[in-house]
Amino acid sequence: MSGQKVVFQGELGANSHIACLEVFPDCVPVPLPTFEDCFQAVSSGDADLGMIPIENSVAGRVADIHHLLPTSDLSIIGEHFLPVRHQLMGVRGSRLEDLKVVQSHVQALGQCRKLIRRLGITAEVAADTAGSARHVAELGDPSRGAIASRLAAEIYGLDILAEDVEDEAHNTTRFVILSREPRRSAAGNGPVITSFVFRVRNVPAALYKALGGFATNGVNMTKLESYQLGGRFFATMFYADVEGHPDDRSVALALEELDFFSAELRIVGIYPASPFRANIAEPEENRELRPVRHG
Repeated sequence: MSGQKVVFQGELGANSHIACLEVFPDCVPVPLPTFEDCFQAVSSGDADLGMIPIENSVAGRVADIHHLLPTSDLSIIGEHFLPVRHQLMGVRGSRLEDLKVVQSHVQALGQCRKLIRRLGITAEVAADTAGSARHVAELGDPSRGAIASRLAAEIYGLDILAEDVEDEAHNTTRFVILSREPRRSAAGNGPVITSFVFRVRNVPAALYKALGGFATNGVNMTKLESYQLGGRFFATMFYADVEGHPDDRSVALALEELDFFSAELRIVGIYPASPFRANIAEPEENRELRPVRHG
């Protein structure tokens, strides 16, 4: 849809900005300071959609999201995988050997540890990647650099001193697209991901029993995350993704069993699986269970 407002956390030139343009080329990307601001903008109707990073193949999960999503009234309507290519940049005319400090978002710094260690420069945590590029441009100090996207270097007029400096070539961030309206995918129209949050009942082996239905019904769970609820050690919430649609008999039976052993269960999204999943799928032969050898 042309002209729809899509919010993202960070500043213009952030990887989230790139994700917005890849999925919605004709959208109006709107940068906001925090993830909470993004959720609020979509929830209030100030924005149409939110483009939110949820996990990275190198640095792991984006922790804030797992606390915000279960308590929000928003739904996941899609996903997007963005291969992340980090650039080391500095002010115009600076040289790699001039750098003493590099700043970026903590996730980006964690994804470029090898370069930072090799150069022997100080890593400085900042709010986001694109904001770091803007800050370096404003300071005009050749001893300071930023790790950000190629788009950020173009926007803020910086020179790229080293290209594609991420530690791993597979460095990829998964984004979820949030909406006020559920827009749940219909069954039978291709691969689907179902995302949900749940809290198990306080009974012995509740989690084991709750998840058993996915195994017995042959439903592949691609993600399971846990986090403490409200700072209480005894109350644990879980976020999960499974392959399949709740209208599929196998998924329906598994969710029914999960619901029986859960004190709380809420589906937060039923949406098309990204074609990128075919690139990261585990080979079929590796999925087979193998006996444990003792001695």
